[in-house]
Amino acid sequence: MVKKLTPVKSKPGKPLYAAVRDSLLVTIETGLFRPGEQMPSTKELSHQLKVSLVTAHRALQELVAAGVLQRSQGRGTFVHEKFLERRHTMTKHRLGLVLHGEASIADYYHGQVLDGIRAEADALRFDLVLLRFGEDTRNECDGFLYVNPLPEEVKVLIETHTTRRHSVIIGATLDKNVSVLASVDVDNVDLSRRAVEHLLALRHRRLMFVGEDALLSNSRDRIAGFKKAVEAAGLVVPERHVLMSSSWRLSDSERSRLVQLLTEPNRPTAIFAAGYYFALDCYAAAREAGLSVPGQLSIIGVDDPPSAQYLSPALTTMSQPLIEVGQTAARHVVNQVNQAGHATGNGHVGQNSGQNSGQIAGQIAGQGSGQIAGSRVTQSGIGHPQLRAELVVRESTAVCI
Repeated sequence: MVKKLTPVKSKPGKPLYAAVRDSLLVTIETGLFRPGEQMPSTKELSHQLKVSLVTAHRALQELVAAGVLQRSQGRGTFVHEKFLERRHTMTKHRLGLVLHGEASIADYYHGQVLDGIRAEADALRFDLVLLRFGEDTRNECDGFLYVNPLPEEVKVLIETHTTRRHSVIIGATLDKNVSVLASVDVDNVDLSRRAVEHLLALRHRRLMFVGEDALLSNSRDRIAGFKKAVEAAGLVVPERHVLMSSSWRLSDSERSRLVQLLTEPNRPTAIFAAGYYFALDCYAAAREAGLSVPGQLSIIGVDDPPSAQYLSPALTTMSQPLIEVGQTAARHVVNQVNQAGHATGNGHVGQNSGQNSGQIAGQIAGQGSGQIAGSRVTQSGIGHPQLRAELVVRESTAVCI
């Protein structure tokens, strides 16, 4: 016997496939289709619901991904046998994950941040959608996480904040006068300061900075922290010992310049490499210049991927709590969505999926294991937590002789 379904109509601001998905979910939750029961074919759903085959197929895919349905090769699609037990894990809510055009999800920084976001989104029952800046034309997302946005992108976000849904910026320290956007970052000024203090404690006085051009805020903060720490120690670093790269690692000409600086009479005895790949470049330049590390040149880097401890010598580095940065940002934006849902009476987080809102609130309020270096809260109540990096001392730094 074919069960009759009501045609689905599109709703403003909601993709048609999502409306079909939600309609099918209601039929399952109300018992029209029970656990273990076969669902109508894509063709039959398309016919009854008055939608295209593509839309019906997408809706079924969504429910399979959420664990509501399961496919059986050669047999069809069925309501999951354990649907009633696991429906509290379902989600109808999405976070848009926005990366700038030059970002690579394959690098250590983005990989770690995304891992933290994914773990927290899973715990809080939110799906993730990877977007380019300015996307989400179908209005699928309840909130957005902007990872290390470019200055021009931050400007757009500030200018359009009144029309933008819940958003948190990751990896960008906003101007103290900007109170309209929440942000989560590592305290990069503090990171640089403690890296310099480590080198000073080892009696180094001729220091060098190698890092990226100050386009992104973390690059600006790292060079600012380096200069402040050097000035506080009463030292002067020549401008030629501040090597700013046009990218996230040195070009051939920039590395040649570094080799030249390392062979001068008053060469630096220690380098703060403000990124992991810059540290690798410094290792290579030291070898080319005929200097031993750390005997003749100490090097301290930023970030601690597994390979750092296997370098020769093992890298002393400032380890950023990147997974926790991602987790904190995801909690922050979900909290915004949750509060907005309660304020409007929508029960925005998990109301229709059997989620326990008290449990969600507890998860959002939960704290990670890392240290908060500082947190600015503006007059409008917007928070800007900054997490503290950890100094990991290995063999690439030693006392200056």
